[in-house]
Amino acid sequence: MAETAYFGVYCRRWGIPLLDGGSVRLPRLVGQGRALEIIMTGRKVPADEALRIGMCEKVVGKGEARAAAEAMAQEIARFPQAAVRADRRTVHETHGLSVREGLRREWANGVEAHHREGAAGAGRFASGLGRHGDFGRIN
Repeated sequence: MAETAYFGVYCRRWGIPLLDGGSVRLPRLVGQGRALEIIMTGRKVPADEALRIGMCEKVVGKGEARAAAEAMAQEIARFPQAAVRADRRTVHETHGLSVREGLRREWANGVEAHHREGAAGAGRFASGLGRHGDFGRIN
């Protein structure tokens, strides 16, 4: 999110209800109380607050948001994709489940990726790659 950008629920000011999923997604990001306050008041949320409350992942300079998003996408694309997709699927599928059921779903989603990519990845780690968060030479 650009440091000069604001998140806002402007439709509130014109009597238009949220119909884009905002009243479902926002509480999941920032909590029900904070989401209600933002939605009901229609106030603008500045970038620094959006970062602090979990509405965005990063704040960058004006005009740099797209480049930052593309850099993040490239960073994610460098990792073994079966594992990336399994983890993403688990995050979405387990929302609202008990921890026990979530762990079952995590195992079901991840075990095939582990067999497909895990042994090679563990070997790379054992050889010293990726230690201390240094993923510069993982591929």
